[in-house]
Amino acid sequence: MFQTKQTLSWLFGPNSRERARKLQFSSASSREILRQTQAEDDSVFWSRRHCKLNAMDVLFGIHSVEEALRARSRSLDHLEVARERHDQRLQAVIDLARQEGVSLRFAPREQLDRLARTKSHQGVVAVVAGKQYSELDEILAHKRGEHSFVVVLDGIEDPHNLGALIRTADGAGADGIVIPERRAAAVNATVAKASAGASEHVNIARVVNLARALEEIKERNVWIVGLDERGDRSYDQVDYQMDCAIVLGAEGHGLHDLVRKKCDYLVSIPMAGKVPSLNVSVAGAVVMYEVGRQRRALRAASSERPATQPKGLGS
Repeated sequence: MFQTKQTLSWLFGPNSRERARKLQFSSASSREILRQTQAEDDSVFWSRRHCKLNAMDVLFGIHSVEEALRARSRSLDHLEVARERHDQRLQAVIDLARQEGVSLRFAPREQLDRLARTKSHQGVVAVVAGKQYSELDEILAHKRGEHSFVVVLDGIEDPHNLGALIRTADGAGADGIVIPERRAAAVNATVAKASAGASEHVNIARVVNLARALEEIKERNVWIVGLDERGDRSYDQVDYQMDCAIVLGAEGHGLHDLVRKKCDYLVSIPMAGKVPSLNVSVAGAVVMYEVGRQRRALRAASSERPATQPKGLGS
């Protein structure tokens, strides 16, 4: 009874309004503290998540993720799939991931946006091990045809151009690609998407000194053909029935002087219009497919040539 009277006196007695205001302030402060604590917890969660991802890498887009699953050139931790997307193309990737034993996580699209750091992920993001680059010797030792066919990129900085060139090199039958470590794009998620997943199949060597790498290539009796708008002959006037490396220069300024001096041939693409040159990914495609065309033509001619019949005695 005494405790009840004391409580009523505290609530309705003198200075009750002041006490109520303090109580409301205390409640508001508690809510603010709770909100800040929740924000800090979220921050710690994403910080830990990104720390884990820093040791890994991400791929996004239907083609790049699908080719990563097919090639298995690097280990896959898991796939994150947007809950909101339901179609056959994405279902095919999901089925392939289950077939390969890769863990699947279905998440809101916003979570995939944060993970891929872009909204153009097409509803699927793969968390994978970092890109494993090949050694230059490995590329030179493994020919896809009778003659070596290496593509050397002199400082390509745009990841979309690099991705397009990787895709073309794969289609044209190149043995591999050589890129420099500095002042050039590395193979990341954007490059993988631009290459439509070809970066998971093509051997790519990353070298410290490109000029020295060209010297090593020449020591293996591989001819160096540089594409330069100041070249003294057209790209289709060279006989590519030989071990060769095609060198493509960076966007805007072409081949560096030291790289140009290492070339055995300097070729150009004739331009009939007012613009002096093509985009590097387009120019690279023109030359790479000329190499492939000449080699296919020779194989076709060899297969059509009738075999000579050995002559017997008295003939």
